[in-house]
Amino acid sequence: MVWLRRTTHYLFIVVVAVNSTLLTINAGDYIFYTDWAWTSFVVFSIAQSTMLVVGAIYYMLFTGVPGTATYYATIMTIYTWVAKGAWFALGYPMDFITVPVWIPSAMLLDLTYWATRRNKHAAIMIGGTLVGLSLPIFNMINLLPVRDPLEMAFKYPRPTLPPYMTPIEPQVGKFYNSPVALGPGAGAVLSVPIAALGAKLNTWTYRWMA
Repeated sequence: MVWLRRTTHYLFIVVVAVNSTLLTINAGDYIFYTDWAWTSFVVFSIAQSTMLVVGAIYYMLFTGVPGTATYYATIMTIYTWVAKGAWFALGYPMDFITVPVWIPSAMLLDLTYWATRRNKHAAIMIGGTLVGLSLPIFNMINLLPVRDPLEMAFKYPRPTLPPYMTPIEPQVGKFYNSPVALGPGAGAVLSVPIAALGAKLNTWTYRWMA
């Protein structure tokens, strides 16, 4: 039945969106926390834009419905705010975690898919580029209100954080020289092939289901 298949698709999106958020938190949680999100902003930008675009385009093409990418990003955002609330309940300050801004970039991906009349290749090329360009900028604005990320990092150390992930002072003149330029630049370049991978995974899924 059509309704059962569609319901299963959307439930599957919920499960994978929650699991990708868990991956963001657990895959060396330096990507997730404020201190590393600031000092390693370029790495943060690449990781977040590629992780968003691969899942969002996979499920957008899987359902064929513009808006699915935003739905995917919304689930990730809600789940991350729940995790932020859990840390706050444990006594950590609200600035301890900065929730990545995924939704506006996912909306751009949906808009591209809708405006090009569901053209898969346009979604990969244009949508992937827009996600890579926009997500670092949105996240930089998101990080600006944080008072002092490094102070937060040293004041509230995580017992589970490995020694090699200890927060460090940013190296001015090297990788940190222009994070606002490097983040969107690298994100835009890498998000396109990762979007293509998400589209290819969708093709493999249909073959597997056939």
